Amino acid sequence: MFIGNVKIDTPVFLGPMAGVTDMVFRKICREYGCGFVCTEMVSAKALHYHDKKTASLMEISPSEHPAAVQIFGSEPDIMAEAVQYVEETGADVLDINMGCPMPKIVNNGDGSALMKNPSLAAEIVQSVKKAARIPVTVKMRIGWEEDTAVEFARRIEAAGADAIAVHGRTRSMFYTGNADWKAIYRVKRAVNIPVIGNGDIASAADAAAMFERTGCDAVMVGRAAEGNPFIFREIRSFLETKILPPPPSPEEKITAALNHVRLLCEYKGENRGVRESRKHTAWYIKGLHGAAKAKGELFKAENLHEMEAVLNALLRHYR
Repeated sequence: MFIGNVKIDTPVFLGPMAGVTDMVFRKICREYGCGFVCTEMVSAKALHYHDKKTASLMEISPSEHPAAVQIFGSEPDIMAEAVQYVEETGADVLDINMGCPMPKIVNNGDGSALMKNPSLAAEIVQSVKKAARIPVTVKMRIGWEEDTAVEFARRIEAAGADAIAVHGRTRSMFYTGNADWKAIYRVKRAVNIPVIGNGDIASAADAAAMFERTGCDAVMVGRAAEGNPFIFREIRSFLETKILPPPPSPEEKITAALNHVRLLCEYKGENRGVRESRKHTAWYIKGLHGAAKAKGELFKAENLHEMEAVLNALLRHYR
């Protein structure tokens, strides 16, 4: 498939998740077969004020392409100004967040709050598209409290968006209940640009069902990838061959956790790397025998050596 002029070989995307989809996590997901990755969401206003921490979120490594940088905000001129910063990263696509449900985002009129104001949302897309040399996409929900997805998607398409990712929940649902795939189907029928289906894809079978039931052009995996980059290998294999590879063994999960910790420490420094790797390691080993005890020790670990010791002990248990 194509987004604008950007070719994507495997229509399986990693969804942007704040505090999760940093460069290390994205690179790992790409290695396991993910076809397209996206940064954590970046504040256009923070870029306007030259915030260095925000700018660091946009760093993209050569092995990640094709990749998108996602920005959020609700002021068309400031969003358009952010385009320059995004393009300087070498991003292939610029994505606009119109789906984040978190109070600290929507209370400022950003994220999914824009679904209450389709005119402003369209103006933002128009401004960004006018300033951009790369394709512009939008990640949206199906509405604020009720399904307004078709009308909203049509406005976004008319404003110049090159593709739309639709999360099948309203903002009021946050992450509860079931994603409404029928709403994604209706959006796909209503627009002529690629539609990426998102919501409740936790397995290869889910991904195949999303394609079949919505007619979407690609699927986007979010929380199901936490501690489970293997899901991209499974989906890709199933889509290409109809054969599921064997699930990851406990040894593979623990080894992947070790690799993740080491990469984070290498990229972000040991102190920060250890802190940020705790949640990732807990996700990798969840459900394994001895995981509860190991998790407690991992969250007390203060350096890479201690993290490795805990995970290696768990690995020996399985070997």
